[in-house]
Amino acid sequence: MKDRIKQIMEAQHMTQQTFANFIGMSPASLSSIFNDRTKPTINTVEAIKSKMPAISTDWLMFGRGTMFVDEVEGNDAVQKENNGGYGSEPALDFMDAPVAHTTYGQDNRAQNARRVADTAMNINLGQAERPVRKITEIRVFFDDQTYESFVPKK
Repeated sequence: MKDRIKQIMEAQHMTQQTFANFIGMSPASLSSIFNDRTKPTINTVEAIKSKMPAISTDWLMFGRGTMFVDEVEGNDAVQKENNGGYGSEPALDFMDAPVAHTTYGQDNRAQNARRVADTAMNINLGQAERPVRKITEIRVFFDDQTYESFVPKK
């Protein structure tokens, strides 16, 4: 995906810093992607798509198809692309989804929805091939600089 992001930058004749500022991302974050310190996230894809809706999401994320949505189909292609390729059927909107056990209000609900979307994206990108992990300890930190540790029973 980082190579496709570079192709977009080159097609737009932008430097790394200019492109990062254009999509609303910090230049350091974009640099981390290009230097293999981090992987692009759904936030990166959304930032690019919000500024460049003609970019094909399928191409950007998976390398399938062409860089730009087929211009022959015009606005219908952009609408289809924005709806995940399902024609006039609307895409799921996680921003209004109820979040269980949340008492922090709207901002936390949006963050949790973003985490759900990021998790789904990681699964789609084949990053779910991690070994099964087990919880060994949970620590809860308090504002008085103390913490409690919880260890599951074996």
